[in-house]
Amino acid sequence: MTQPTLPEQFRALRAVKDDAGFRAEFQSLTPEDLPAGDTVVRVTHSSLNYKDGLAVAGKPGVLRSYPMTPGIDLAGTVVSDETGTYQPGDAVVLTGWGIGERQDGGYAEYARVRAAWLVPLPPGTTPEWAMSVGTAGFTAMLAVLSLGEHGVAPGSGEVLVTGAAGGVGSTAVALLTAAGHTVTASTGRREEEAYLRSLGAANVIGREELPALGRPLEKERWAGVVDSVGGDTLAGAIASTRAHGSVAACGLAGGSALPTTVFPFILRGVNLLGIDSVNCPQERRQAAWTRLARDLPADRLAEVTQVRPLSDVPALAGEILAGRVRGRTVVDVQC
Repeated sequence: MTQPTLPEQFRALRAVKDDAGFRAEFQSLTPEDLPAGDTVVRVTHSSLNYKDGLAVAGKPGVLRSYPMTPGIDLAGTVVSDETGTYQPGDAVVLTGWGIGERQDGGYAEYARVRAAWLVPLPPGTTPEWAMSVGTAGFTAMLAVLSLGEHGVAPGSGEVLVTGAAGGVGSTAVALLTAAGHTVTASTGRREEEAYLRSLGAANVIGREELPALGRPLEKERWAGVVDSVGGDTLAGAIASTRAHGSVAACGLAGGSALPTTVFPFILRGVNLLGIDSVNCPQERRQAAWTRLARDLPADRLAEVTQVRPLSDVPALAGEILAGRVRGRTVVDVQC
């Protein structure tokens, strides 16, 4: 087999910060511009996550250096692998490990990464499907797995999903429904009720209907919670979780502070489960992707996914930060 070669130039969306200030612009890069790594991937698809929106819009706290190629997800095919783990043409997916933050990410036609970061695409799936799942869906799957491992079983009671119209939330609603749970979806966008019910939510409540943290312990309601909001929302959810229930925390769209007390933990035995999708061990990654392929086939994701060209990402960054993007956005890097 002829060894694939890299083109002399390829396109990338770069975040640049210099004396003129911050800007996101399209540039032509060369293979010499790629970061260190043992494996080169031809990127066909990426996705748009809240963190990507922050990076492309120039908000602080995501990109560790400049210039940088954002995009915390990528999927495509292997061009070369010095470790021999993968063969040219193998389909792979990469989420986390600091790409699009500490190292160039998925908003470029080629990426150089470490083979140890990659996961083979599950049989019968495509890069477009993998990016319709992306970090958001992968995070949601880790949260669902963690709840199950801590005793939140189908039939044990209502499971709350906060930020339910977003990428993590909508995928969590679909996954929990597929597993047999009764899901209550909380959203600040009540116009999305029909959409959330189409994903399987049995109940849809407005963000303002969630119990606020008025007291250290609120009335018990939730057997489990998947929270992508943080802040007061997470505090209220913890205070209203049933005895020995579990809360999976995986986001901070509503703030990073947690104004709660120890009482739910020491009087009700509530479990607060941290979900880390960035440095998740390889064995757990593969288990999550295998489960995602089973429970979220492409036809189930089609209605909650839009595919947009890479050229649209600068405009989409503002949209996702303003809360106007629902479900999942796949980025076709070749367009």
